[in-house]
Amino acid sequence: MAQPEPQVPLICWLLDTRSLWPGDKISESASKALQLINQEERENCIRKYHVADAKMSLASALLKRLFVAKTLGIPWNDIRFGRRRDPKHGKPCALYPDGTAAPVEFNVSHQAGLVTLVGCKSSEVELGVDIVCVHERNDYRVVDQDGFDGWVDVYEEIFSQDESWDMKYNVDPFKLLDGTVVTQADIGRDDRCCRRGQDLVATLPSGETRTFSSDLLIDAKLRRFYTHWCYKEAYIKLDGEALLAKWIRELEFRGVRAPEAGTEARCSTHGTWGERVGDAEVWLQGKRLEDVRMEIQAVEENFMISVAAKPGQLLPESLTEFQGLHLEADVMEVARASQ
Repeated sequence: MAQPEPQVPLICWLLDTRSLWPGDKISESASKALQLINQEERENCIRKYHVADAKMSLASALLKRLFVAKTLGIPWNDIRFGRRRDPKHGKPCALYPDGTAAPVEFNVSHQAGLVTLVGCKSSEVELGVDIVCVHERNDYRVVDQDGFDGWVDVYEEIFSQDESWDMKYNVDPFKLLDGTVVTQADIGRDDRCCRRGQDLVATLPSGETRTFSSDLLIDAKLRRFYTHWCYKEAYIKLDGEALLAKWIRELEFRGVRAPEAGTEARCSTHGTWGERVGDAEVWLQGKRLEDVRMEIQAVEENFMISVAAKPGQLLPESLTEFQGLHLEADVMEVARASQ
């Protein structure tokens, strides 16, 4: 009997930049951290128009170097990066000091102040990670103007017809203001509602009814939309083509369910981690991809992180066991010791 292949340890890091490097000029507030990356990376950080974007860019550069230093034992200042396949648009990769490709795989993502990295020491595994923040943008402006269905149609070049239908008219269980959990079966054909500001009725299994605002339904649908988005971008980042992939509408996720949210962050710490979901199916051009695993993890009330792995059987059961890092103890001290 063939023995199962040994699992490859997976690193999952999360760094919260929202309270780091206070001030309007990152060149001043993060001067020590900026000295730990190369000139091109520094210039990329400093020229960001918004300081929040500059902080996430800096954190991403630091996490990549930390991963390579700890995984391969390469001195911090000798770490180099390149790109696979296409030298300009290819997927970032680590290089040995002599320019040859290093046997490691990693991917980073950042959104609304949070920065994530997933990585492993393997040349056989491909990884992709994406993080989304449900209420970061003013999505309600378009929803109120064109309806939620019209808002989904804005992204018709990214999602298949089946995915768009799923996001418009299916909904995961959600809570009313009194804490009552409502399912799609409870609201009947009100699941077709795509407008905010309407009174809807849920009939509970007990026979009781609850009147509620459609705003809650639209919020649940938005969360489901961002779950689809997070899955899709994580897979495309695994492949390395970003959202420029010509086959993007032929990449479908079936059986999608949004993870239940965690709680709000307080006292400058992460809120409670929410639900972890890993049962979505990945289909490409009508065929299910059996060697790809996807998992999505809720963080705080509005964040979700998705990880894509191929071949998934080489990695641990959970793909989203994220470890929160402390800038000084986990990053800066390691960098100084490795130089």
